[in-house]
Amino acid sequence: MTGMARGRLRVYLGAAPGVGKTYAMLGEGRRRKARGTDVVVGFVECHGRPRTVELLDGLEIVPRRTLEYRGTTFTELDTDAVIARAPKVALIDELAHTNVPGTRNAKRWQDVEEILEAGIDVVTTVNIQHLDSVNDVVEQITGVPQRETLPDEVVRRADQVELVDMTAEALRRRMAHGNVYAPDRIDAALGNYFRVGNLTALRELALLWLADKVDDQLDRYRADHGIHATWEARERVVVALTGGPEGDTLIRRAARIADRARGADLFAVHVTTGDGLTGAGPGHLARQRALVESLGGTYHQVVGDDVPQSLLDFARGVNATQLVLGASRRGRFAQLLSRGVGVTTTALSGPIDVHMVTHEEVNRPRPGGRRAAGLSPRRRAIGALLAAATLPLLTLLLANLRHQLSLPSDILVFLVAVVTVALVGGVYPALFAAVIGSLLLNYYFTPPLHRFTIAEHENVLALACYVLVGIAVSVVVEIAARRTRDAARSHADAELLSDLAGSVLRGWGGARVDALGLLLERLRVTFALTSVTLLERRPEAPLTPIRQHDPECWRVIAAVGGEPACSPDDGDADVPVEDDLALVLRGRIPSASDRRVLEAFAAQAAVALRQERLAEEAEQARPLAEADRLRTALLTAVGHDLRSPLASAKAAVESLRTDDVTWSDEERTELLATADESLVRLDHLVANLLDMSRLQSGALGVHREPVAVREIVPYAIDELGAPGVRQRAPDELPELLADPVLLERVLVNLLSNAVHHSPPGEPVLVTASAHAGQVELRVIDRGPGVPEADRDRIFEPFQRAGDRGAGTGAGLGLGLALSRGLVEAMGGTLVPEDTPGGGLTMIVSLPACPPDLVEPADPALTAHVDAVRERRST
Repeated sequence: MTGMARGRLRVYLGAAPGVGKTYAMLGEGRRRKARGTDVVVGFVECHGRPRTVELLDGLEIVPRRTLEYRGTTFTELDTDAVIARAPKVALIDELAHTNVPGTRNAKRWQDVEEILEAGIDVVTTVNIQHLDSVNDVVEQITGVPQRETLPDEVVRRADQVELVDMTAEALRRRMAHGNVYAPDRIDAALGNYFRVGNLTALRELALLWLADKVDDQLDRYRADHGIHATWEARERVVVALTGGPEGDTLIRRAARIADRARGADLFAVHVTTGDGLTGAGPGHLARQRALVESLGGTYHQVVGDDVPQSLLDFARGVNATQLVLGASRRGRFAQLLSRGVGVTTTALSGPIDVHMVTHEEVNRPRPGGRRAAGLSPRRRAIGALLAAATLPLLTLLLANLRHQLSLPSDILVFLVAVVTVALVGGVYPALFAAVIGSLLLNYYFTPPLHRFTIAEHENVLALACYVLVGIAVSVVVEIAARRTRDAARSHADAELLSDLAGSVLRGWGGARVDALGLLLERLRVTFALTSVTLLERRPEAPLTPIRQHDPECWRVIAAVGGEPACSPDDGDADVPVEDDLALVLRGRIPSASDRRVLEAFAAQAAVALRQERLAEEAEQARPLAEADRLRTALLTAVGHDLRSPLASAKAAVESLRTDDVTWSDEERTELLATADESLVRLDHLVANLLDMSRLQSGALGVHREPVAVREIVPYAIDELGAPGVRQRAPDELPELLADPVLLERVLVNLLSNAVHHSPPGEPVLVTASAHAGQVELRVIDRGPGVPEADRDRIFEPFQRAGDRGAGTGAGLGLGLALSRGLVEAMGGTLVPEDTPGGGLTMIVSLPACPPDLVEPADPALTAHVDAVRERRST
């Protein structure tokens, strides 16, 4: 099959069973067959629906593969037979189906992949609830877990996906008419899974998922064909954020625009310049990101030197139809020199609508204050001294060489001096040197000499060029120095913020520590502060300018260093974090350039506080969730497992009491045995429930005493009544310290589980050994075993996954959970491990009895143990 083209996949997607996926698939097969295409039916499940069965007439059906599993016969898709038949199209139903163990592939979609690789086209069906991405949502909606799932990518890769749609009311009518399920299942289905609300929600899920699939196809088509223009298939709104306080207004306005177009997508984007020197407020961006996500949008950050072009590139990349920008905050003079981002973006936007939104920050200057000088005062002073010393010396030297050098040469020498001063001292010393040098050149070297006049016009031009070059060089040096200092500062800030973010993400070394306190301490040390305090406004405090700095309106959340501040006015500086949070600093007033890093610390402090509170809430909710889970599992288990033996016993007793039938002695004995067996089983289940309840409440009484293994194991085997159990223990085995009644209960549970999962004829072995002050009892079976990943789960209450026997036996699924709880209550451990050669070994480890410990003299306890054993033996 080398070089063979892969087959094409067509998927009929349904929102729920019964919408007509299989019917549509068979109809497609018949249409293709009518056009002369070679079509076969690989696997179709008609579920007894007559109209679906009719469509099979005239279609060739590939025989199914028959498999035996646990005494039951199953039929599955015969992948090899379909490939050997080599049709043009194969119809294969239920793509998410799980194959019977023993087949080559675990899932049917894997069989379909093999058929596609063989160059055969496949038409298949799947329901929305079987897709991995929405499986949990479907369970929340319907309350029914879906065991059979497949990766979304399998369906997304399909060449064609067609939605088989039907309204909830129409589907319920189909079901009421008997077109979906058998009559005895209709009422239950309509009252549970097929409620109108469930079907409507499933239909919406299917439509939304398919819309995303269509978006992917559209993006691929536009990329493959080099289409960069916006196609207004769906409204998408992009809002541009500068990191200023006006961003909140812009986001809310963009969200309202998106809401007007129902189903529109909202994107927020911030453009970071490539040099990394023009930054935005991290605090504002963090708050605005949370606001965007709370409104159902997504936040993005891109890097680009040309802000308008970067915005438009992003907007076209997401196929945006509308772009929201804030009105310019620049002054009128700046707007005359440059059109600005808004005007430039509007001019280049093409079919994208641009909204210029005014806001309260329009007439306010940008924060940041005066920019720091590029060169230090020391360098400026050195430059000024150099100019003052160099220019007189050059004048004296060139005056002595008047007859050897011309005026242009003198100007070049002075220009070298000015450039040197500019490189050392920057703008002001260079400007001083250029002006003084021009005067010296005019007075001493430009005819007429010793007069501040210039006779020839070209000399005027030469002196003017000299001054302009000197000024230009000095300005370039100043800008380069300022850029270098800004870059160094930005690099330091970036390293600090990166280290800060990494510390927060790593959880400060992975330990459970006070992350908020460590964050504030890091801030205090970094900026050499006396104290740092995080304040929160009290919920009852009025939000008014008059009282917003009142200490009574604030409470201290966390503080490091000296005495904490009680209000924002108590510190040397405060950094607003959110509307109700403020970071108060004492020790020094931070510079304007420090504000960005302080805002980043403040934003991280808010995140740390939020995480801390979420962790507290999760900790408080965990017991409630666990109790709810156990209660739900208990109700489910009780509804089946307690009802079954109760129903058996009730049926047996009612049969004995009936006067319509005359029972023989053998039949009467058999009915009594059935009732007795059911009541014993019911008593065992109730005892397990009571013991588990005592364990969880801490009310289980444990009386530990020396116990001989050779004595306790036979009791457990006799109570179980299983002939296939063997025991082996050394003669010199020390006694162990345990509660004999509870240990016997543990062994009975473990042996029952091992016998249940062992193959017929394979004995269960109980061995014992001692080392390092512990006595180990091993219950060994030869069953299928339990994968290592599932071993913790088998000890959860109401689970039946033990030894791969899920769902195959009776019981509440409490045996292993109760056994581990009882062993741990006696001071031991219960752990599983693989049996060499296959199977599962349960290891009970209990402390060995100290040699000097004698038998307990309490007669009441001895009588209690004997009574329990006698009751159980009878």
